[in-house]
Amino acid sequence: MSAKFSVQRSATYLSLLLVGSMGTLLGTQLFPSNNLLPQPSVAQLPKNLPGQTDTNFIARAVEKVGPAVVRIDSSRTVRRRQSPLFNDPFFREFFGRDLPNEPRNRVERGTGSGFIINKEGLVLTNAHVVNGADKVTVVLKDGRSFEGTVMGEDSLTDVAVIKIQAQDLPTVKMGKSEDLQPGEWAIAIGNPLGLDNTVTAGIISATGRTSNDVGVPDKRVGFIQTDAAINPGNSGGPLLNQAGEVVGMNTAIIGGAQGLGFAIPIQTAQRIADQLIAKGKVDHPFLGIRMAGLTPDLKDRINSAPDINFQITEDQGVLIFEVIPNSPAAQAGLRPGDIIQAIDGQAVTKASQVQQKVDDTTLGNTLKLDIKRQGKSETLAIKPEPLPAQLSQSK
Repeated sequence: MSAKFSVQRSATYLSLLLVGSMGTLLGTQLFPSNNLLPQPSVAQLPKNLPGQTDTNFIARAVEKVGPAVVRIDSSRTVRRRQSPLFNDPFFREFFGRDLPNEPRNRVERGTGSGFIINKEGLVLTNAHVVNGADKVTVVLKDGRSFEGTVMGEDSLTDVAVIKIQAQDLPTVKMGKSEDLQPGEWAIAIGNPLGLDNTVTAGIISATGRTSNDVGVPDKRVGFIQTDAAINPGNSGGPLLNQAGEVVGMNTAIIGGAQGLGFAIPIQTAQRIADQLIAKGKVDHPFLGIRMAGLTPDLKDRINSAPDINFQITEDQGVLIFEVIPNSPAAQAGLRPGDIIQAIDGQAVTKASQVQQKVDDTTLGNTLKLDIKRQGKSETLAIKPEPLPAQLSQSK
């Protein structure tokens, strides 16, 4: 478990947040005057949102959620490999006095954050906070400490669930991450750099940031971007909306930048957590294709490449440039050069949209792909299968 997991992307570094060694007319907008608008009755008047008139809405949100935010201390034993020389009699006989101390096992420790999702002791956090841990300890805001059991972790989404033996615990309230809009308030709570129960605030900077955008192409997440200050140790902690509802799980930052933090949408985290709680693992739907959203530049580069045996005639869609043998895509008849234009009747122009449709599919269901192949339209039916273990472990 490393202190900072970073991925070099151009001149930036992405770090997982774990502490430890581990209508307009000619430019003028026209609005009807107020006396022409229907006047709502008192019962129809909207309620003021937190942040509009309540200047202490951040403090009130923290008061509600803070007791359910926990610190997660984890440790693992790293066994060093011993050189064969230490067991060579010749080496020992002639150089024994000069032998260095034989390597010993060492313990790596790390600290992250999490939040309690039910009164019986289920805690949500990042997978990288507990990955490989021999011991997990969950510390509540009131000082109580519990040994935790990892019920399951999913590296593709970086979500894990821990169980502690306790009752009547404080819990968070879940919000709706799919309703988020850039510019909304964002509140982060966690334990950055060992400073427990730290609260920061900012806004939702963007939604739907792809894994490639963020610099972790092996993850299956559309991230929330926020400028609320998050640092190493915030991993697994909650990102709240202005009403104090959890809308995301803080997970990564871009090192060397200001205000570039990322969170897993809570709807994604809940979906993964439900499977981890039920069976200890997640079955990710798998098609078996490598793809990219078409752009004019990509189209020109492919059509001018001498070693590519197909030509692109379309300007929009998602290009398939590789089909994995024996995969569901191969069995359905998909080929390199096919362009996905719609899935189940919904148009797609980005690879992330295709991936989201696949992730939202229940295993056993069939997807209908509208494709263009050499300028001709076709519809293919494909049934996703669970992601093979070797592919999941390689990510």
